[in-house]
Amino acid sequence: MTFRSRVIYTVYAGKEEQAHHGLAKVTDMKQAQAEPVRLPRADTQAPQGLELRHLRYLVAVAEAGTFTRAAERLFIAQPTLSQQIGRLEQIIGTPLLHRRRDGVQLTVAGAVLLDAARDLLSLVDRGVSQTRQAAGLGRPRLRVVLPADLPDSLAVQTASRLRSAADSAQVAITWMDTPLDAEFSPIREHRADAALGWLTASPDTLPAPLDAMTLGQFEPEVWIPRSHPAARRGVIGLDELADMDVIHGPRRASTVTYDRWLTILRATDPRFEFTDSPLRHSLPVALAFAATAGRPAAVLTGPVAIADVPPGVIRLPQPAGAGGMVRVSIDGHPLTATAALVWNGDLPRPLQQILFDTADGLARPVPASLSRAG
Repeated sequence: MTFRSRVIYTVYAGKEEQAHHGLAKVTDMKQAQAEPVRLPRADTQAPQGLELRHLRYLVAVAEAGTFTRAAERLFIAQPTLSQQIGRLEQIIGTPLLHRRRDGVQLTVAGAVLLDAARDLLSLVDRGVSQTRQAAGLGRPRLRVVLPADLPDSLAVQTASRLRSAADSAQVAITWMDTPLDAEFSPIREHRADAALGWLTASPDTLPAPLDAMTLGQFEPEVWIPRSHPAARRGVIGLDELADMDVIHGPRRASTVTYDRWLTILRATDPRFEFTDSPLRHSLPVALAFAATAGRPAAVLTGPVAIADVPPGVIRLPQPAGAGGMVRVSIDGHPLTATAALVWNGDLPRPLQQILFDTADGLARPVPASLSRAG
């Protein structure tokens, strides 16, 4: 049979097959549509070998600031994490991180991939959750950020009430230890559903679609050398504080309050900078460094005390390890932050109701540094 004859035969055979097996043909077409279509590789296609875990690792390192802290959060060995990030850079074909002695910094390409990774991982997590719910395999879930810079009493009370409300509504909670910025980006970018964090401006200034309920104002504790003139008064002026070395930070622990308070102190002294403690173990360690500093040094904590202490509340005795440092107030209480429960206004109404009820039921917490007289 010639080539032309084979072509003609094939065409007629195909028509005859369609005439006698139309239903089978439709079924075959549906099956063919269900199968993946393999197109020639293009430059916009994801590189071969790229996995979701690579993207999760990149996000973890970017948020933690160092490979060591990221590895601890991921429960993997630090060398393994470093190796996988190196593999990701090899797959992409360009460096994604600058390795420095004090941590890591994203390259321009790394920042682009980080944004894309967060969007993709959020879609995948949400899709898996919705799929499990549709199959009856899981309850609705709330992803709640509870950062490490919160007073223990506030965090414990919020977590307890939120868990109780969620259990009553048959909703599961995933707790996240993620730093928060002033715009609550993890919520806006759908990497989390809600967060307990700090506001340094009115809740009305939060970008859409965020909703918030405030829980009270807090301020830092200030420790100064016992020999400082303000120690006798129990109150220090902002100008006096700005004239000292103030140990506070690191910035990544709480960017919102760090930046806001730095701005306020720079209004007094434009050259002012916070001093980071060489060791970040505990408050007593920071106090020990301040007490032995070459020039007058103060220690400024995160927002842990209720701002403008109400009548009938007294401070507890100095904790062990305070050394030659004493606790004072800042005149006029200029450094404050508002604790707030913030959530995405696009959440389903039942989930928003859980968050609203939790915030509405929270009593004004009393931090461990305060006690009612009696």
